[in-house]
Amino acid sequence: MLDPDTFLTSLYVRVDEFCKAALPPESRLGPGPAVTLSRSEVVTLGIFGQWGEFPTERAFYRYAVRHLRGAFPTLPHRTQLNRLQRRHQDAIVAFALQVGDDLGVPTAPYEALDASGVPTRNSKRRGAGWLAGQVDIGWSNRIGWYEGVHLLTSVTPDGVLTGFGIAPASTKDQPMAETFFAGRCQPDPRLLSVGHRAGGPYLVDTGFEGTARRVFWRAAYSAVVIGPPKHHSTKPWPKPLRRWLAGLRQIVETVYDKLHYAFRLLRERPHDLSGLRARVAAKVALHNFCIWLNVQLVRPRLAFADLVDW
Repeated sequence: MLDPDTFLTSLYVRVDEFCKAALPPESRLGPGPAVTLSRSEVVTLGIFGQWGEFPTERAFYRYAVRHLRGAFPTLPHRTQLNRLQRRHQDAIVAFALQVGDDLGVPTAPYEALDASGVPTRNSKRRGAGWLAGQVDIGWSNRIGWYEGVHLLTSVTPDGVLTGFGIAPASTKDQPMAETFFAGRCQPDPRLLSVGHRAGGPYLVDTGFEGTARRVFWRAAYSAVVIGPPKHHSTKPWPKPLRRWLAGLRQIVETVYDKLHYAFRLLRERPHDLSGLRARVAAKVALHNFCIWLNVQLVRPRLAFADLVDW
């Protein structure tokens, strides 16, 4: 178990090494006053602040003011810190994916692909609210009807997140998966978060059903997708085969539990879509970094609850 300062120092060292080795030199990011934090410091604070110990971003900023001034003496106002984190979103995504690569993602035998609902507002409240026109109402087996976004993730058998993407809550799994596969097949700077092409097949559930779609995905994107047939199929899978697939995909539920509860994804109420993207990227980065740190400490990879002694 590490104290928060030791964890933060380990995170900063890892982030700083990555930024210096893998990213271009920093440059001025537009008009306005000069920034008071380096890119490495912004990325570190953005990732560290996703722990569920901090109920909100305001709560984390109060913690930073009280406890982190020694490490970050030029800590700016909270609003400027939020803007800096949104500006460095691509750096946070790149760091998350690099940590995954260091954990052996390219050699994973398969990846489990699944989606989950992320509420950004109470669906029963009146009015347009924040993110009007960018989020909508959808259904999630985990939380029921909600207003927010649909989060698609791909996970290795060890629990490492290899890529992710978000869309309005009403978006179906199949079109999200198609965009995901296309972004991996032909990298696009606007879709950095999808990550790299998988080295093995994708294991899915019935939300990604459709034989014709899977044939197309394999031909167009070299994405081999394995999952049960359509509901009421004339050739249903036998129960042992369905149980086998469910057992392999159980890792996805474990990862979503970490994101939703250990890293407070279910409690996010963002006012700006770029802010939501930056927060999701930071949670993915924190998840992968915790696995990496546990490996260094010879601990179980997904033992997050007792990693930091708060």
